[in-house]
Amino acid sequence: MNWWGWIITGAILLGAEVMFISAGFYLVVIGAAAIATGVVVLLIPGSVEWAQWAVFAVLSLTLLVGFRTRLYARLMGHTPGVKTGPVGGMFDLPKSLAPGETCQAEHAGSHWTVRNDSDSAIAAGTTVRVTSVHGLTLQIRPE
Repeated sequence: MNWWGWIITGAILLGAEVMFISAGFYLVVIGAAAIATGVVVLLIPGSVEWAQWAVFAVLSLTLLVGFRTRLYARLMGHTPGVKTGPVGGMFDLPKSLAPGETCQAEHAGSHWTVRNDSDSAIAAGTTVRVTSVHGLTLQIRPE
């Protein structure tokens, strides 16, 4: 393969990782290995194709094993957590509920069936916390 073929392949892999796929930096290190192989082929003209593939394989494995995890942790390890459900959310209960009773309530812009999961009655207007979700029913307890 020509040196420019390796560099174009590496650029495509880097672009695919950055623009379209979140592959955990696997394509980044393989793309970097392809670009580095292109530079080696440019500096050593006339190298045989099997040697180019061997250089690419060694560089890919070295970068994957030695640097991918550290690079990924450094760049992506400090992302904030994303809250993916209503558990832990709080809202004001619209009507009184005895233990085990249910009613309709609005939480986070959606209407839910809520169930009193505590051992005591909850008065209307009390701030409650969602402790768990069973199906489409929020289990609540007073705050």
